[in-house]
Amino acid sequence: MGDKTMTAEDVVARLHNGMTLGIGGWGSRRKPMTLVRALLRSDVRDLTVVSYGGPDVGMLAAAGRIRRLVTAFVTLDSIPLEPHYRAARESGAFELMEVDEAMFMWGLHAAANRLPFLPVRAGLGSDVMRVNPGLRTVTSPYEDEWPFGEKGLGAEEFVAMPALRLDAALVHVNRADRLGNGQYLGPDPYFDDLFCEAADTAYVSCERIVDTAELTKEASPQTLLVKRHAVTGVVEAPGGSHFTSCAPDHVRDEAFQKHYASRPWPEFAERFLGGDERAYRSAVQAWHQERR
Repeated sequence: MGDKTMTAEDVVARLHNGMTLGIGGWGSRRKPMTLVRALLRSDVRDLTVVSYGGPDVGMLAAAGRIRRLVTAFVTLDSIPLEPHYRAARESGAFELMEVDEAMFMWGLHAAANRLPFLPVRAGLGSDVMRVNPGLRTVTSPYEDEWPFGEKGLGAEEFVAMPALRLDAALVHVNRADRLGNGQYLGPDPYFDDLFCEAADTAYVSCERIVDTAELTKEASPQTLLVKRHAVTGVVEAPGGSHFTSCAPDHVRDEAFQKHYASRPWPEFAERFLGGDERAYRSAVQAWHQERR
């Protein structure tokens, strides 16, 4: 219970080399970029990153922080393939476990429910099994008889998707209270609740911290995506998903995203990631002014 507010630097101080880190959001939508940038300013490396990837993966890969990546895709949405991720992957900078989107989701579900795996149909008949030779299949134990006296369901085979157990998770939402309850106001939850529940520790950044009563004042209870029991810390970070979108608070900064995608990583990092978050915002604002 109690006040769980902290700074982005406080969050990163709790992360360490070699951990498995889940990052919420989807592609270039509602990524916890303030926390990712704070991570990039630290010395934490050798990470296993679990993400429906976007610029979070691209930046961490370009900076050499990823040892292994578990993902279903890495995209900037309007730019189909994240270019910095692509360059790092083509150079063999990290190991990759690439799975179907549904397999990824059920891996999070398994971890959230403290199960070693869950059976899924997704992945069967595809190259997912070929490129991930460590994956196994299981057969339904109810081939002959369903325990409630009905006819058996047959010996159907499933992929045994292993649990995507996380040491820590980072997510970004529209609103949160100081206790750790998080609310999304956009069109999609992006499985951020599963990332938090699949992790030993979870850190939520938000556009604005509000009183608990305000979380349902103008929105339905169904928007209360992240529950406080699964949250370790809360960071107020207005614009904290920039340059990705965080509807309805702000849209994606498409112009800046194109700039990010077209610049060599050392050049981009030197100009925009050399200081703290305030310096980042000032550099972005100056860049937009230069374009006018």
